[in-house]
Amino acid sequence: MAKKPLPTPEQLRQLLRYEPETGKLYWRERPADLFQARGKFPPEHGAKVWNARWAGAEAFTAVAKEGYHVGAINFRTMRAHRVIWAIVYGAWPVGEIDHINGIRSDNRLCNLRVVSPSANRKNMKRRKDNPSGATGVYWWPTSRKWRVQIKSCGERRHIGMFDTFEEAVAARKAAEAKHGFHRNHGRPA
Repeated sequence: MAKKPLPTPEQLRQLLRYEPETGKLYWRERPADLFQARGKFPPEHGAKVWNARWAGAEAFTAVAKEGYHVGAINFRTMRAHRVIWAIVYGAWPVGEIDHINGIRSDNRLCNLRVVSPSANRKNMKRRKDNPSGATGVYWWPTSRKWRVQIKSCGERRHIGMFDTFEEAVAARKAAEAKHGFHRNHGRPA
């Protein structure tokens, strides 16, 4: 079965209201022409029932396992931040939406930006399995030094070996700045 097409930004604006300061979406009241007659019930009945239950209620409140707010329109599940982008800017985003502060449920407009997949990876939190506490900094037992590396544009680069953890972290931060990493990159998981 083929996926239903995405609603247009105009359709989204008819269905949803967005508050940029809070990052929340709310269902708008729906007119009867958005409903079909069901048996003896005319479209007006469907609108009345739906509006009594949902109009004005917060929308897209479910949280996916990745931490993003999600919801459905016409049986198609969508991420709230992408819907918000389409509502505000009048077009579906081309690329990925980066939550600048790293909080996936924070859909305030000031926290959203469209970026390439590569740029989005430059604003990632530190992996949970990171033993050193600093992204790209590893203890190298054979030399008894801290090794620093960085991956940018699909290429892993060796930065150097350092006697102290602090020197290694400083070198990594300098490399991140040189390669255009976001200042939030490597924040605690």
